[in-house]
Amino acid sequence: MPELPEVETVRRGLQPVFEGARIVDVEQRRPNLRYPFPADFAARLRGRTVVSLARRAKYLILHLDADPVLICHLGMSGSFRIHSGESEATPGDFHYARSKDEAHDHAVFHLEDAAQARHRVVFNDPRRFGFMLFSESAALDAHPSLAGLGVEPTGNALDGRLLAGLLSGRRTPIKAALLDQRLIAGLGNIYVCEALWRAGIAPTRQARDIAADAGLCAALADAVRAVIAEAIHAGGSSLRDHIRTDGSLGYFQHSFSVYDREGQPCMRPGCGGTVARIVQAGRSTFYCPSCQA
Repeated sequence: MPELPEVETVRRGLQPVFEGARIVDVEQRRPNLRYPFPADFAARLRGRTVVSLARRAKYLILHLDADPVLICHLGMSGSFRIHSGESEATPGDFHYARSKDEAHDHAVFHLEDAAQARHRVVFNDPRRFGFMLFSESAALDAHPSLAGLGVEPTGNALDGRLLAGLLSGRRTPIKAALLDQRLIAGLGNIYVCEALWRAGIAPTRQARDIAADAGLCAALADAVRAVIAEAIHAGGSSLRDHIRTDGSLGYFQHSFSVYDREGQPCMRPGCGGTVARIVQAGRSTFYCPSCQA
């Protein structure tokens, strides 16, 4: 499933086309994705102007000039394509072919920008685990998808002191605590593995033990922010189905230090250890037993 950096990359790719544009029409090509489309989905969006395209954790949030707010989730394989004029590719150096299987094009947004240029934004989702739901703007924070989400792992809000407070008293492994969306919103398996490696912390250690060490908490908070920022800059990890809005793949996967590197040498200078894989709560965890204590 796409993680926060992938979703932020998609948001940045869609933002110039969506923001300020009027939704001329919407094609809803099936009754449901993971959940049914909202009643009168196309009719309630038609004619509205997009004020902003935001992100909260792994959700894209389309704010319009009047209610409703549109909440989108990419699911396992969801992606957007942008068609502007006669072109089916946004400007850029694309290293991989764009996904164009129209059998999985489930929603199409027809947009008109301030210069009266027309664009089509197509949501494609072969596995149909993504979804699009409505919320009233006044109730957005209480929406079931967003209520209770923790701090964002971007910016400076997540520091050692805040992290210590979030982890205090928790008997769960630190890996599970970092994946708890009620504590930190948007972190997924890949970047938790990478952050723990950078901080030199074993994924099996209890969260409360980390909370008691101010130095470890500061190092871990720095590692989380850094790995997310670098992945956003690189365009995400692009594992399996995920693609960016321009049809290309991200490149952070080439910077993985432990994720999916079982049996390979640890990349920490002077370590000499070998990356191992264990299973925690049904998910693979990659780490170096030699330098993660």
